[in-house]
Amino acid sequence: MSTGILLAIIIPAVVVIALIATAVSFVARRRRLQKRFGPEYDRTVASSDSRLAGERELRAREKRHDDLEIKPLPSSSRERYTRDWAGVQQEFVDRPEEAVHDADKLVTSLMHERGYPTENYEQRMKDLSVEHGRTLEHYRAAHEIDGLSTQHRATTEQLRGAMVHYRALFEELLSNGGQSRRAHA
Repeated sequence: MSTGILLAIIIPAVVVIALIATAVSFVARRRRLQKRFGPEYDRTVASSDSRLAGERELRAREKRHDDLEIKPLPSSSRERYTRDWAGVQQEFVDRPEEAVHDADKLVTSLMHERGYPTENYEQRMKDLSVEHGRTLEHYRAAHEIDGLSTQHRATTEQLRGAMVHYRALFEELLSNGGQSRRAHA
């Protein structure tokens, strides 16, 4: 066989193999993001201009999150938060709106103690999405109801629902659910 014929066979074969490897890598990266972010993957992609833009946003969240110093709680803090949560739940019986506000403050305090920045709600959501994407919708729903209750527009049933939603994220944060990868290292 001549060199020209060999090159005519080898070059297209190498290009096809490279394209297959790129496609496999792309699919694997997408699956990893879908697994890590759960429902937040679909939400972010849907709100972006394209799938690639959404995935770029999720990778940027991961990068920012890796720079945070997320830490597990000491047992004394975990016990204190557990007592505080029980108090907020008891408060709900007589003062449901105030209890929901206090639940929001308690969850925010817990986030802060774990190492999450808490100044900006939208950024808080992005930071939490990296390790808590499966419970983030609970937090989003609770926060929305908390906003309604500030205007005295939430029903008692909505306020009860907010408490349930806050509890889902609270328990995950309290138990160090979705722990930082550094904590596993």
